[in-house]
Amino acid sequence: MASVVLSEAEKLYIVHGVQEDLRVDGRGCEDYRCAEVETDVISNTSGSARVKLVETDILVGIKAEMGTPKLEKPDEGYLEFFVDCSSNSPELEGRGGEELGTDIANTLYRVFSCENSIDLKSLCINPKEHCWVLYVDVLLLECGGNIFDAISIAVKAALFNTRIPKVRVLEDEEGTKEIELSDDPYDCIRLNVDEVPCIVTLSKIGYRHVVDATLQEEACSLASLLISVTSKGAITSVKKVGKGSLDPESIFEMMETGQRVGKSLHIALQKILDEEESLGTSRPKVGFLG
Repeated sequence: MASVVLSEAEKLYIVHGVQEDLRVDGRGCEDYRCAEVETDVISNTSGSARVKLVETDILVGIKAEMGTPKLEKPDEGYLEFFVDCSSNSPELEGRGGEELGTDIANTLYRVFSCENSIDLKSLCINPKEHCWVLYVDVLLLECGGNIFDAISIAVKAALFNTRIPKVRVLEDEEGTKEIELSDDPYDCIRLNVDEVPCIVTLSKIGYRHVVDATLQEEACSLASLLISVTSKGAITSVKKVGKGSLDPESIFEMMETGQRVGKSLHIALQKILDEEESLGTSRPKVGFLG
């Protein structure tokens, strides 16, 4: 993961500021930076979104393709995650980028392993034979800290934007089944993303913890907690990263903060998505792919 080199004096300045609930950029410990969210930015996908969190830039594209249901879940579709770390950071070239990409993909699989996150049964076309497979491609364009949160926001926004064509299963007299896709681009299935979790990363700095850490703050943190939270405040997964340790009391405090901040994050994100949806096709596209 991308990092910066700080002197001991700079680290001390950041740590002391966090203890006083005053970060270098003026935020409090539980404040996010201003994020830009835009959906429907790639024309040849079923759904897409771009999230820019100051210097962190994420692009997500989702492609719905027909596949065969998994043996253990014959009446459900499924999601596949692919992460490409194309950031300009030299630390993400070669194996560094591959390892980070694999780590992010595994984290997303874990977050979406919760049964209620997406209604996978709605992706089933014909049990045991055909289903929709959602290929979620994540592109890390720029890394400026807090990439897990930004990626989870972009994935939820892209799922909200995803449109899957409606299909009919036709059966002839001999029992042969054929699949017929609707020609109408507006005759499609929309996914319910109400239960899709967002990741809230809490970084332990000194005796306190902060959300949405910058690269400089990440350099001062030895341990972080990745908490996936639903819009109702339910925690679906927790993952500890970093070389440092966390005492039980700190973990409970961080989980409470994650629940509180996560609910606010979902409300703000849903408001943006609903506003953008209400504009329809007339909305101006401001992204670099517009």
